[in-house]
Amino acid sequence: MGEAERWEVAPDAGRPEGRACSHLGLLEESGAPGAAPSAGCRGCAPHGAPWVRLRQCVTCGYVGCCDSSPGRHSYGHHARSGHPVAVSLAPDEDWAWCFPDEVFLVRARPDAADPPTGGERY
Repeated sequence: MGEAERWEVAPDAGRPEGRACSHLGLLEESGAPGAAPSAGCRGCAPHGAPWVRLRQCVTCGYVGCCDSSPGRHSYGHHARSGHPVAVSLAPDEDWAWCFPDEVFLVRARPDAADPPTGGERY
């Protein structure tokens, strides 16, 4: 098995003092689960309700709709369960959200100070 994927708090220009997340380890341990978005929102599906985007709980795998959806089931799952982090399942999004710390989490980029490999130049 390869090296665990690292995540970090996304920069936020609106919060220049910086932010932290005490739940990054959940993403690194789980490998940020992914479900088939066609499965839909578990809260909306039984009622035939529409959703906008889907989020998946990193702790248990629950798939719920985002806050832009009428049901806001991802947030509702967090509020009921206390599970702190949900990852976006949208194909054009690659981030997670920590509800208690109110921060976006993104995959860590290789350290810019690392020298390039092969024949690459700075």
